[in-house]
Amino acid sequence: MKRFSRLEQIRRMDPYEEATEIYRLSVAYEFPWDFTRAMELALYRTYAVPGIGRLLARTAELTDRTQKRYDDTSLLLDTIVEHGFGSDEGRTAIRRINQMHRSYDISDDDMRYVLCTFVVMPKRWIDAYGWRRMSRHETVASAVHYRTLGRHMGIKDIPETYEEFETCLDTYEAAHFAWDPDARRVSDATLDLMASWYPGPLAPLLRTTTLALLDDSLLRTFRYPPPHATTRAWVRRAVRLRGRAVRLLPPRRAPHFARQNWEIKGYPYGYRIADLGTRPVPGVRGCPVRHPAADGEAG
Repeated sequence: MKRFSRLEQIRRMDPYEEATEIYRLSVAYEFPWDFTRAMELALYRTYAVPGIGRLLARTAELTDRTQKRYDDTSLLLDTIVEHGFGSDEGRTAIRRINQMHRSYDISDDDMRYVLCTFVVMPKRWIDAYGWRRMSRHETVASAVHYRTLGRHMGIKDIPETYEEFETCLDTYEAAHFAWDPDARRVSDATLDLMASWYPGPLAPLLRTTTLALLDDSLLRTFRYPPPHATTRAWVRRAVRLRGRAVRLLPPRRAPHFARQNWEIKGYPYGYRIADLGTRPVPGVRGCPVRHPAADGEAG
């Protein structure tokens, strides 16, 4: 197999009818490391919306149980990618996602914004740092895949195209990014988690590296001092060089899914999809609303 053979395969597929299949090829074969980093940053930037950041702080899921929340989110989303929406595994993952989200009073606007980050941030990351840019087929397929997920979650007024997802994200962030001390606590806990994956003496360097990859709007919102311009340039250049190095390697022959990531630490002996995620108690640790449909089947 040649380096661009899988891209040629993707271009022969229908990005609407075979959206999840194309997305799976991109995530598990073409850009597994890049999608992991991009999805980490996608979820991270949602904390800058105070309504989201405060809720996560109240539940303590991302301050007291940061690793578990990271693991469960990655595994639930990736189960759908690996097995598809119609599979037993995919339906179980969607059910758990819905049970968790329906336990809280989360606005459709916030849910739609989070969905937008899943579509937009991977493309922006890969176009900047990947071994090649995302093709139009992959971009369309990603938007269709997350439109389907959004419908299963009952989110209203989901954007139709990638461009609409991008506009929705940028507009929402411009209107809603704001300082919040609770959201900053969630941000700090997430940065600490990422640093914890490496030897302790490297923690300050890793924190600086992560901050150097954040855009100015996030740094301002969380009130982090911006890294020196030289530091930011060197970090971003290093990540781009990694992409160029990957381009010289032979194409991946076996898929790599999130469950295989070494950053997933909480399930050394395996897991059941139905057991992933939280089961909050009404009125406890920031769970203000329990909806009657919370334990229902995915839509």
